[in-house]
Amino acid sequence: MRVAVGSDHRGIEIKQKIIQILTQSGHICNDLGAFSTEPVDYPDIALEVGKAVTSGNFDRGILICDTGIGMSIAANKIKGVRAALCYDAFCAFRSRLHNDANVLVLGARYAEKELTEIIDKFFTTGFEGGRHQKRLDKVTGLEMRK
Repeated sequence: MRVAVGSDHRGIEIKQKIIQILTQSGHICNDLGAFSTEPVDYPDIALEVGKAVTSGNFDRGILICDTGIGMSIAANKIKGVRAALCYDAFCAFRSRLHNDANVLVLGARYAEKELTEIIDKFFTTGFEGGRHQKRLDKVTGLEMRK
């Protein structure tokens, strides 16, 4: 899979570990920033990753900030992004199975403990469809409202 990865300045260290895990698993990664520990605005990074995924140039995205909350909020403002903030492997599993999440959001402060398991579940779980498709269609319909 082609994966767009981005973090703010607080997520730089864990972002490098994520890229290593993904690359070793055969995925192609593109690091969209940040590239130093100098403070950056997380919405800018969320926009870059979100656009990369919704354009079809990348299959999935990963975003990291201190808690993951800001990135999650920002990413979900982008039409077509279904960003899921996951603190454990079960949430990553369910985010794919029931919600067809296309962007995984991690909190640098919390994710390292189960990092490999979270990534594994997010990248190996498919969307179940069925009754969840109707709900997902309703979520997508919310994007049209102003």
